[in-house]
Amino acid sequence: MSTEQQHDDRYERGYAALSEVANGAQDAVIDGLADIAPHMGRYIVEFGFGDIYTRPGLTRRQRQLSTVAALAAMGNAAPQLRFHIGGALNVGCTRQEIVEVLIHVCVYAGFPAALNGLTAAREVFESRPDDAPFVPASDAPGGDRLARGQQALADIDGDAGQQVIDSLKDIAPDLARYVLEFSFGDIYSRTGLDLPTRELVTVALCTALGTVGPQLRVHLHGLLNVGGTREEAVEVITQMAGYAGFPAALNGLAAAREVFAARDE
Repeated sequence: MSTEQQHDDRYERGYAALSEVANGAQDAVIDGLADIAPHMGRYIVEFGFGDIYTRPGLTRRQRQLSTVAALAAMGNAAPQLRFHIGGALNVGCTRQEIVEVLIHVCVYAGFPAALNGLTAAREVFESRPDDAPFVPASDAPGGDRLARGQQALADIDGDAGQQVIDSLKDIAPDLARYVLEFSFGDIYSRTGLDLPTRELVTVALCTALGTVGPQLRVHLHGLLNVGGTREEAVEVITQMAGYAGFPAALNGLAAAREVFAARDE
């Protein structure tokens, strides 16, 4: 196969994938760069969608929810976040799932990032009045928040999570309690997303943030503990090269290598 044919195949494959996500608005993405950086439009199609997005290992829904989580957490790409929220709807994600991902973001990137993400989601939803209506997920069940959080932490992160809690006891025991009560007792215990999806999007956003290596390793363990696969972990980190850059993806893969090696011992 000639280089030109390979180029055409990558472009055609990427254009088809972009069309699926953009639902007819794909040319606006490409044409919007024609006057300043036409090659960038081609790179987006060939690499972002032709090379990365069409790889096996993750479903379209997983890819879009992970991208929404990462862009919301980074907080610096509102137009792209809106595009990918729409893309998530176009590939079959529900409004409830998208909102749950954005609520989840508050644990790792803070309330402002989550609130800005929810504002973007509202704008997208309002622009699509014919879609299925939004049905909020249920809050976490009642009862002892601390006990519920301790159980969720044990189920998801096992010993690695408990080590984080123990490391705070001598300096910030209240923060340890907040991690258990809020992060795991309130947020992780909500309905609307299953645990493998919560951990997958957490790996994506921790990779994209690029500043939380220890927490990324904890949640790589967590993803595997709740039924995620090594292939899914590697794929979602690889995808972040297109949204957070190659250094973030390379650092994420270094963390994954450490986690896989530890679990093999």
